[in-house]
Parts: sequence; C-alpha cells; structure tokens
Amino acid sequence: MLDRLYKILYSLKVERFEHQTILTFKLMRFDWASKGGVISLDHSIDKINSYLVAVFNEVLDIEEGALRVSSFSDLSIKEMHTVEAIGMYQEHTTSEVAKKLNITAGTLTVAINALVKKGYVERIRMEKDRRVVKLGLTKKGRLLYRLHDKFHREMVKNTIRDMEDQEVKVLLKGLNNLHGFLFGLVQNIKEQG
Repeated sequence: MLDRLYKILYSLKVERFEHQTILTFKLMRFDWASKGGVISLDHSIDKINSYLVAVFNEVLDIEEGALRVSSFSDLSIKEMHTVEAIGMYQEHTTSEVAKKLNITAGTLTVAINALVKKGYVERIRMEKDRRVVKLGLTKKGRLLYRLHDKFHREMVKNTIRDMEDQEVKVLLKGLNNLHGFLFGLVQNIKEQG
C-alpha cells in the first residue's frame, strides 16, 4: 500500500508577445502523509521543463543522425514522420494524413510527391470509386516504418523499465495532460491564423 499520495497541481498561462507564444508553467507538488496534511511544497517546473526540452531535442538529434548514416539518408525528418502518419496497415486519404500531421492537404501533396518519387509511398486508386486515391507504403516505406517504430518502442520501454504500475499510470496521466494542452494550443493558433 502506498504510504504517501502525491498530488500534482499545475496551472498554465499562455501569453502572446511579439508574434511568439510564451508559456508560463507553475507546478506545485504537495506531499500528503498517510496521516494527512501537507508536508512539503516543491517548485520543480524548471527541472521538468529542462527534461522535456532535452528529450525533445535528443529524439530529433538521434532520428536525424540515424537517417544520415542509414540507407534512408535521402529522407528528411518531416518525410519520415509523414511515412509514420500514413501508417503500416491501412491506406489513408491525403486529408486524413494531413489532419494527423496538422498541415494542409496542399502542403502534404508536395511531401507525398517527393516520397512517391523516392519510392516510399504509393498512391492507390480505390476499385469501388476510382476518384478516391489513398496513400500506402511501399516495401521500402514499410521497412522504414518498422525501424522507426522499433526506436520509439525501445525508448518507451527504457523510460518505464524500473517503474511500478502506479508510476506508469501517473506518467500516462501527465503525458495525456500535456498532449491535451498542446492540442488546445494548436487549435487556438489555427483559429487565430
């Protein structure tokens, strides 16, 4: 049984300043003892922010480096993530993939043209309605997808390797909160732009 219950309270403030979005985070951790009552108040937002920024940059650096030295050196990170968004097992329309990537269908079409030319993606006309064109991965695209997926799975496995089930649930909740916050920001930016 858990001796302590950790409750994380946070507030987020978003400001627009000279065409930049400034995020101000305030994180307070209350440590509740089994007898009740607040024992300590810890401001750890700077440390969490440092980890998030470092992880984001490290993942991008690793992916870029891996692409440069692999047989997929003809791809950019954006193209690799486009392959990931198309997915392995099901064809998708351009609109569906564009929505996943939060880009316009026109922007995606330019990327798809390059990926088709490089041999990673194919356009598939539907038999029932020849006007409908879906996107699928070629053999080369599926190989890239599997290798990229393996990297991400290993990263997650190593992240939760020494964690208890309850700790994994807390991590999932925090990441879900972060995802929701970022999704909301993207929606606000789209509405303003």
